[in-house]
Amino acid sequence: MIYKIFPFLAWFKGYNLGLFKLDFVAGITVALVLIPQSMAYAQLAGLPPYYGLYAAFLPPMIASLFGSSRQLGTGPVAVVSLMSAASLEPLATAGSAEFIAYSIALAAIVGIFQFSLGVLRLGLVVNFLSHPVVNGFTNAAAIIIASSQFSKFFGVYVDKAEHHYETMVRVFQAAMDFTHIPTLIYGIAAVVIMVTLRKINPRIPNVLVAVAVTTAVSYFTGYNKDVFVDISAVKLDGLQEQVATFNGTLGEIKALGEERAALGLKVDEELKNIKATGHGTTSLELIRLKSEVEMLTAKMEEAKKHAAGIRGEIRKMKFEGVQEGENYAFYPKGAIPAGVQTDGNIWRIRIGNSALDPAKVKVMGGGDVVGKIPEGLPQFTVPQLTGKTVFKILPSAIIISLLGFMEAIAIAKAMAAKTGQKIDPNQELIGQGLGNMLGAISSSFATSGSFSRSAVNLQAGAVSGISAVVTSCMVVITLLFLTPLLYHLPQAVLAAVIMMAVIGLINTKGFAHAWKAQWYDGAISIISFVVTLYFAPHLDKGIMVGVGLSMGVFLYKSMRPVVASLSMHEENVLKSADYYRLKGCRHISVVRFDGALFFANASYLDEQVMKFRNEQPDLRYILLDARGINDMDASGEEALELLVERVRSAGLGFAMSGVKGQVMVVMQRTGLLDKIGKDSLYPDTEQAVKTIIKKIHTTSSGLPVEGCRDCPLTKYIPV
Repeated sequence: MIYKIFPFLAWFKGYNLGLFKLDFVAGITVALVLIPQSMAYAQLAGLPPYYGLYAAFLPPMIASLFGSSRQLGTGPVAVVSLMSAASLEPLATAGSAEFIAYSIALAAIVGIFQFSLGVLRLGLVVNFLSHPVVNGFTNAAAIIIASSQFSKFFGVYVDKAEHHYETMVRVFQAAMDFTHIPTLIYGIAAVVIMVTLRKINPRIPNVLVAVAVTTAVSYFTGYNKDVFVDISAVKLDGLQEQVATFNGTLGEIKALGEERAALGLKVDEELKNIKATGHGTTSLELIRLKSEVEMLTAKMEEAKKHAAGIRGEIRKMKFEGVQEGENYAFYPKGAIPAGVQTDGNIWRIRIGNSALDPAKVKVMGGGDVVGKIPEGLPQFTVPQLTGKTVFKILPSAIIISLLGFMEAIAIAKAMAAKTGQKIDPNQELIGQGLGNMLGAISSSFATSGSFSRSAVNLQAGAVSGISAVVTSCMVVITLLFLTPLLYHLPQAVLAAVIMMAVIGLINTKGFAHAWKAQWYDGAISIISFVVTLYFAPHLDKGIMVGVGLSMGVFLYKSMRPVVASLSMHEENVLKSADYYRLKGCRHISVVRFDGALFFANASYLDEQVMKFRNEQPDLRYILLDARGINDMDASGEEALELLVERVRSAGLGFAMSGVKGQVMVVMQRTGLLDKIGKDSLYPDTEQAVKTIIKKIHTTSSGLPVEGCRDCPLTKYIPV
């Protein structure tokens, strides 16, 4: 029981200094990969980069301590980070304080759900996500993740559209208008470094080397050139008016939002009053309030479009800079006064979703870097989970929980096949759940098992979860002492890290494999892929469509199981007459039913038996091969009883063979066994056929009936 509650105690059986050295080296090696990756995935999740370090602090250690795998590397991962951002973008602006709070709350809810499934031993619920669905979703997610980094690769900034492909169109339009060449070079250089080092030796921490080299070059070459100036320093007529209009529009949006929120509370109050009085489901006041909410929503959308238009115009502006001492002046490109020497850079105004301070406008003349990272450990606070917050986040949290766990358990099982460990899915759910729950207390977003870091951990020689503890300690050291070194890390390099990481998620062979197994599995995989791509960033739709199709196929197959007519094959065994094109007996029909006999398919058995009966006018006996019936409910029992009565009332014989114990128990309890007759039940189908042939195909003297000498059943079974 102690080992069940504290599974990490089992690590210390036979543990010694030599094994600790292996774990120590593996932990440091994983940390060298995790630290830059976690910062990249934080941005993918819509958060400042340093939140990736927070997510790399407690979750790896806690998930390892209470999980069942000794080498699984937990922390930020691409798919979960993307899904976290996609699910929260409709609720708040990425990077805002509200968005960060939602991300932390989402991690807590994901953890609670995973932990609950593990404690209740419900790990099998993950089977609702079939392999074809996951394959289609993962391939689409990999493309979405990689393409979402193009803006950082080109050094451009655009507003996100309703669909991901529309956002990509905006990115390429912006890139055609202006691409920051140094940013593109940094991104490509990082990719080249990682690919080259991976080919030379996979053990080399290629991500860390790429980050270290590019950060050093960025620092010494002055890659980042951001200055804050008064708007009067930008010599463009009408710009101040545009900024004022933009700020005013944002203020209008905020005021409309507050007014709509207040009306929303009144709507909730009116709904409670209607429910309390019991007079119908609506009222004139409720209709009025809802119409006002819709009007405010329409006004907000119009204001947002207006703000987006101004923002797009300002982003397209390009300036040439003139520096006089510490002061800057910026002129529109191509409009420099005669005799004035520029600094040779192209400058742009950085504008986002918040108001611009006219006294402190950020103008960029170089590339974007990570910037200042707060030193020290994150604050330890319990996320505020109100009923409204849980209601908003829960659907996404369930999908992220299942998908994240499915990824983690698949990785754990793959490593267990090499190490010989025993993996307990429910214990792994507990570990992942606790990792997310306690991680949320330390400002972490949702995490899961990472394939790349787990592989690094295994290759580095890790023998226990001590390596994960060492990794977390390295992250703590980084947070306390090393964050200033990351200031000049180019954002394009983090984009390259993400793109390189998700390349391994693309598996086109999975589509062909699923199609070869069953065409409908291939179709479900392709449909999941297309739907996920089309509706991105609303990734949950791809999962839901895929799960719905999988359940639909399952229900259809359950409602229409295989009901085969059997005949004797040349190998002297009974096989499907239709599949093997076998000639059947005109007097005896051997019917095999494959599947549970329950309410959804009970009538189907009767339909198929009647079809065989109509196709064989000389039919005299029906034998039901029940070896494939592994369960039977009340509806199935009643259908079987009616079938027996109908067949025997028509003057035909009826028998069953190979009845399983659980089905026999149902027949005994309901009295169906007595109605069929114990003498009509046979333990073996072959013995049943032999006995029935003696009744149907032989005379009283034991000779074959005239005309039955060529019957396929009598040909292979001696009478």
